[in-house]
Amino acid sequence: MQQYLLSGLLFTPLVAAFIALFLPSHASGTFKLVTLITCVIQVVLLLLMLSVYDSTGGLQFVEQHAWITLDLGSWGILKAEYLVGLDGLSLPLVSLTVGVMLITTLSSWTVEKNVKGYFILLLILNTAIIGTFAALDFLLFYLFFEFMLLPMFFLIGIWGGARREYASVKFFLYTLLGSILILVALIALYISVNDPSVPGRLVHSFNLLHMRDPKNFISNAILDPNNPWMIGPLSARYWAFLLLFIGFAIKLPMVPLHTWLPDAHVEAPTPVSVVLAALLLKIGGYGLLRIAYPIFPEAALYFSWLVALLGVISIVYGALTAMASKDLKRLIAYSSVSHMGFVLLGIASLTIEGVTGAVYQMVSHGIISAMLFLLAGVLYDRTHDRVIDNYSGLAAKMPVFFAAVLVAFFASMGLPGFSGFIAEVMVFLGAFKSGSANGLLHESFAIIATLGLVLGAAYYLWALQRMFFGPFHVKGDAAAIALTDLNNREYSMLVPLAIAALIFGIFPQPLISWINPFAQHFSDAVLTLGKSLTPIH
Repeated sequence: MQQYLLSGLLFTPLVAAFIALFLPSHASGTFKLVTLITCVIQVVLLLLMLSVYDSTGGLQFVEQHAWITLDLGSWGILKAEYLVGLDGLSLPLVSLTVGVMLITTLSSWTVEKNVKGYFILLLILNTAIIGTFAALDFLLFYLFFEFMLLPMFFLIGIWGGARREYASVKFFLYTLLGSILILVALIALYISVNDPSVPGRLVHSFNLLHMRDPKNFISNAILDPNNPWMIGPLSARYWAFLLLFIGFAIKLPMVPLHTWLPDAHVEAPTPVSVVLAALLLKIGGYGLLRIAYPIFPEAALYFSWLVALLGVISIVYGALTAMASKDLKRLIAYSSVSHMGFVLLGIASLTIEGVTGAVYQMVSHGIISAMLFLLAGVLYDRTHDRVIDNYSGLAAKMPVFFAAVLVAFFASMGLPGFSGFIAEVMVFLGAFKSGSANGLLHESFAIIATLGLVLGAAYYLWALQRMFFGPFHVKGDAAAIALTDLNNREYSMLVPLAIAALIFGIFPQPLISWINPFAQHFSDAVLTLGKSLTPIH
């Protein structure tokens, strides 16, 4: 039974979506209830998994079954597997997914337009996200990665705001571009890697675990570490790393590949913004840690300065643009660009502290960004207005809402006592240490990145001052009578997130104990193997 817990967690939403297809469209309450029950079942399955998870171990809950086997004659065998498992990288993100999808379902309770289609797409998206975090076969990973694209496209394009068509098409095109770049690298790896588990035959495998070992690459293949093809000034392995890096950086998103994100957030309905910010952005960082860095460690070392530089640019640019934003949702969207820059900086440092901080930041940002977008949705549901300057004195009118905003803003600023503080401190420790520990990053990267903290405090405090203090008034079409305080459903969404941000800020060790074994193995493996594969000039 235990070995099938992960598949149960993964496919329960898909089974629920299939059942929902046969329910009558007018039974809107049934679709909401089915989705809620599905999310509760996932919580129970996750708790069972956490109860038996060994934080000192490696991959756990591994399931491996034959999926596609195709005999190609003299070209060998094509082999793809249903291979899934969890470790210190994927377990925190899967746990985050289960919690956020439950809160997203509660946030979607007010949806009235085409309820059947909305909740079926939400269930499909649930499966796709967990599958992406759990897959250990590259083709399976890519299938789930692509599977996310269509539900998000329709959720934004049908249930979004006035410019939803533009935002959804822009999201689709950017994500499709990233997917194509990743696909090119996948094909190159497919023709270069041999599965050693079948002696005497050439087996082209998509197994991500096999791809990490240079011994499994076919001699003189395009990505053979011992004799890689040269394409212009760089080897094919360096180009493959760049393709993966750009593909995942679009999803992160990283400046200058970020422009789809603010438009998608502004036009998306609140629950979809929550999923987008809390979960989908993390797939970019996850892809770098799971695929790009372990498979091409020498390229990761070579381009570490570039990854760090782009991370620092994202931190500062995202914060500056957030400060200039007049729309509350756009401000939060650009703050996400800034905070995900810390993930890049932590990964680029290749120190245990930096990598641990990067993963911690992904989890922390998932919690905090979900809370921020839910709060923006609370205001928009009442007034249909997100312009910051149109509000003043909300603290007196909506005191509980104001308290929740304070918690979310302070957590996102990285104040001590909140999860964001732990994540950012560890990233800074890793970035400062990198120069002396492995010679990859100069201390100036970390010094410049601290500017993001100052700017983050500035735009959040400025928004607080404009919206919540001074005499009460609202501008535009908003009616003052509509500005009621939080209701019970909103309490049920916001209180767990606020508690999680506090718990992971005050008691970080449980989460760190999951992440740390992965971070140790990851940084040691990438540094050791990367140096052994780096050509000596």
